Amino acid sequence: MANPAHDGIVPTDLATIFRDVGALVLMEAALLALSAGVALAFGELYVAGAFVLAATVTAGVGGLARKLFDDAPAPLMKHGMVIAAAGWFATAIFGALPFLFAAYIVPQSVAASYVPAGVDYGSSLAYFRSPLHAFFESMSGWTGSGLTMAVHEPTLPKALLWWRSLIQWVGGVGVIVLTVSILARPGSGSYALYQSETREEKIHPSIVSTVRTVWKMFLGYTLLSIALLFVAIRLSEYGSTLPTTEVAWQAINHAMTGLSTGGFSVTDNSIGTYNSPLIEVVLLPVMAIGAIAFPIHYLVLSERDPRHFFSDLQTRWLFILFGLGVAVLTIQNLATLAPALSLRDSTFQFISALTCTGFQSAPIGTWSSGGKVILAGAMTMGGAAGSTVGGIKIIRGYTIGRGIRWQFRRVFLPANAVITLKMDGRTLHRNEMEREFAEAAIVTILWLILLLVASVVLTNLAGPDFSFADALFEVASAQGNVGLSTGITGPTMPRLAEGMLILNMWVGRLEIIPILVFIRAAVYGLNP
Repeated sequence: MANPAHDGIVPTDLATIFRDVGALVLMEAALLALSAGVALAFGELYVAGAFVLAATVTAGVGGLARKLFDDAPAPLMKHGMVIAAAGWFATAIFGALPFLFAAYIVPQSVAASYVPAGVDYGSSLAYFRSPLHAFFESMSGWTGSGLTMAVHEPTLPKALLWWRSLIQWVGGVGVIVLTVSILARPGSGSYALYQSETREEKIHPSIVSTVRTVWKMFLGYTLLSIALLFVAIRLSEYGSTLPTTEVAWQAINHAMTGLSTGGFSVTDNSIGTYNSPLIEVVLLPVMAIGAIAFPIHYLVLSERDPRHFFSDLQTRWLFILFGLGVAVLTIQNLATLAPALSLRDSTFQFISALTCTGFQSAPIGTWSSGGKVILAGAMTMGGAAGSTVGGIKIIRGYTIGRGIRWQFRRVFLPANAVITLKMDGRTLHRNEMEREFAEAAIVTILWLILLLVASVVLTNLAGPDFSFADALFEVASAQGNVGLSTGITGPTMPRLAEGMLILNMWVGRLEIIPILVFIRAAVYGLNP
């Protein structure tokens, strides 16, 4: 077979991009094949067929790209940005296939069997006959957003529920990180891909060793979370009547999506289904763990010293924001809720929002505009850089705050004064501080501009039943990769609004700059 890269048919830059995006897609095909086995284990033969078909198509495309461009040069940073943006988009496209195929392959009589007895609605599987709905669900999963087109999650086949949880679990760490950890070779440009997902702190000198260590920690935390949730669900009134296998099923899925701060649920009303303070208390540290940077977890676990949580700037501010946010939101909600319920709901929902998890235990749509705006602010900020969360990130907010203060200080100093600033254990000189402040400000301003523009657009599309606060909340949830909703998101929403939220989720996951590089490369190429 002719090699397009060798023959000059495809430019070198494109060959590198196609080769590495093909590797991501090929990795996704393996996950699809695994999920076909899950479908067989549950006796869902038609759904297993959908996964096999999706895996075949995905493996064919990914494998062909890898084979045709196998000898393309290693990626540079400019390639890494484009690969990250194109890779997340491609994985979302192929990740939509099992939803779409299952919606057409599964007979209506079989789909009806997934609906719990005694309810007056059908299976949400039918909604995924729309390619846009299937793509939305996949993008929401891979980006860890948690907004869903499945109105009633328990009416979906178990294997599709598993797929939703799996792509959030993998997407939480990053599909590129997963691929690098398994496929990358020394000197292959892996660090360019790793950095393009905004993870610049390395645990080990080798980037491959770093991401493998991250995955080991993540798997260990997941197993611990499953055990804790199993006990909590079993002890709850809701879970006490469930079969042990169902309790385990719910614990596994909620541990995967909670730790990855994704927020997809397998129950009909998210965590509100349980109405259990115990389950909510167990989930609080699970969500918080996902919002703390992986290098800090490594220090704590390797040195067995939890003091690292409090010595790290981002983690320290995460806990400070937890306390301040819960207090302010509790006071805000006292106008409409009893004190005990206000504290309980405000605690869970603020931490769910700031960690970008998106688990919902309260009817947020009925809250006052003030409560929604507070949560929108938390979703916009997000947790620590280097963790699984979305949002602007704490370190950027802190850098901007210190930078503004630093700019005021300069006014009162002579022009030739030597200015340094201590931040997070580092001493920054004038040029370094200006660079870090500018980088943080640029990303934050772009993030906020997109947030406000999309909120105005959604206000006009959502209809008279929803206010600007509702629209701001929904866009902040999508762009912050959170998943909390006031009720706008759903299969009946305007198609333009649905497409816009897909863009918000994609942009939010990659923090804007890789998307802008991707658009620039598509228009002008990768040359300077």
